Amino acid sequence: MQRPLAAAGLLLATGLLLGAGARSMAGLAEVEALHSADAGRQAQLDGVRRDAQHEINALAARLAELQAQANRLNALGARLTQAGQLQDGEFDFDKPVGQGGAGRASDMLPAALRSQLVALEAQYAAADTQLSVLESLLFNREMDRSATPSRDPIANSYITSGFGGRADPFGGGSQYHKGIDFEADVGDPVLAVADGVVTYSGDRSGYGFVVEVDHGNGYVTRYAHNSQLVRRVGDLVRSGQQIAKAGSTGRSTGAHVHFEVWQDGVVVNPRKFLSAGATSLR
Repeated sequence: MQRPLAAAGLLLATGLLLGAGARSMAGLAEVEALHSADAGRQAQLDGVRRDAQHEINALAARLAELQAQANRLNALGARLTQAGQLQDGEFDFDKPVGQGGAGRASDMLPAALRSQLVALEAQYAAADTQLSVLESLLFNREMDRSATPSRDPIANSYITSGFGGRADPFGGGSQYHKGIDFEADVGDPVLAVADGVVTYSGDRSGYGFVVEVDHGNGYVTRYAHNSQLVRRVGDLVRSGQQIAKAGSTGRSTGAHVHFEVWQDGVVVNPRKFLSAGATSLR
């Protein structure tokens, strides 16, 4: 009687163990499945994070390019402000730009941000081109201005004889005076009235020691009756630089500076090229 009971108990215990084992295996399988699902989701999250970081890095690179271009435009604008002789504060590149608008802000989608960056790059490129053209025009204008006679050939002087018809200073009737005479003492600095290249430096009949400067835009200026020449043919001179020393060589009654302006091969009245302060005894 005891053996059948013991066998039945053993079978019952075995069944319980087998049932518990089956449940444990099922639980382990479920845990494994959950771990596998978590790993998949983590891998998916890691992939999304990497893609987002790549996009952020690309946008940061575009932003750096735009910042560099903005710095170039600011520097170019500052040069143009100086070249255009704008007053301080008339155009301040460091002053914040005022902005406004109604309505509530919303999150910007990456695609919209990329689109606005592309549009901003196009605006910067157009502004860069326009400012570069303007800089070239201002530079050419400045070169033309510096190469156009626009000052007196001697400092702190006055005109003693004007352009055109006059009585011959040597008592020989009338004479057509091709230039303007400035009062000077022997040795006073004779100054170039604009940028240019010396094309003649020597003695010329009637003029004495002469310097001629070609300004490269149809203008040639002549400085005569000098006592000494300090520039040679081929020398580059700037406006206001000394090119000779005043004197009374050639056909002259006394120390002075004879100044002529030639435009496209025709002698013209130099008065319109002189400084506003030039005065005359006549």
